[in-house]
Amino acid sequence: MGGEMPSSIGDASLEARRLIGRPATRELVPVTPGASARWHRHDYPGPYCRWNYHPEYEVHLIQRGTGRFIVGDHIGRFRAGQLVLVGSNLPHDWISDIADGGVIRDRDVVFQFHPQWLHDCQELLPELRDLDPLLARAARGLEFQGRPATEAAEALVAIGASRGVQRLRHILTMLQGMASAEPAEAVPLASPWVPPRDERVADVVDDVLRYIFGNSGRPLRMAEAAARVGMSESAFSRYFTRAAGQSFSDTVRKLRLAQASQLLEHTDRSVATIAHEVGYQNLSNFNRHFRAHYGCTPSGYRRARP
Repeated sequence: MGGEMPSSIGDASLEARRLIGRPATRELVPVTPGASARWHRHDYPGPYCRWNYHPEYEVHLIQRGTGRFIVGDHIGRFRAGQLVLVGSNLPHDWISDIADGGVIRDRDVVFQFHPQWLHDCQELLPELRDLDPLLARAARGLEFQGRPATEAAEALVAIGASRGVQRLRHILTMLQGMASAEPAEAVPLASPWVPPRDERVADVVDDVLRYIFGNSGRPLRMAEAAARVGMSESAFSRYFTRAAGQSFSDTVRKLRLAQASQLLEHTDRSVATIAHEVGYQNLSNFNRHFRAHYGCTPSGYRRARP
């Protein structure tokens, strides 16, 4: 997510106004000399770890750690081994569970390729058009599971250590592995949605997400979030919904429920304690929201975990 949280709402408002004035925030994916698409590893936190979008498709593997991820309007938990295909211009972010000042080395392995690169390849190699259904479904983001996830992840990692024809072989193996996944092994994430072409969006959403994550255990008010970015509540509500594909309150609710699911899986704390820790003051509200989101009660969710 990058950067320190401002010391006060007033300071945050001034900082947000400065950010809003930046000419561009979309991630610019650099060209790798001698390669047709970009492969890289990066640490967390780092300059690539923020709410961003780009025209390139992105295959994203988490190698280490746990946390929450956002793809379009979908918010969920991730753990090591997660493999996601992010569609062109679909906003995304992965936020790790990490202490202040901590670093997760080589957390992410990423492969990014421009749609035009594949289209040009298809002109010469029409067999590659078999990938079109996969890329169409990637508009919502796809999380892979089971054998296709394992095999595609292995090919993704191998791309980084290979060159020439061998590199192309690993790229095609990765894409074929994802394209051959059964529907239950390639789960769509986000609702169909086209983000606004507003270059201020990434900074505003990124700042609000930092506010939510930094204050998840206490009541969160739209007035405070609006003040951070120098907007009235009504203007902020409309802007955030267009930018994030969901309302501020829905974002807060999904993030809290994702945190609660992690605590239910990995701790023995009572449901009431967990509800309070993630910011719910009313246990019945927590139970109702959890059932609506996960299809079961918090206790049932815990019992169903391996």
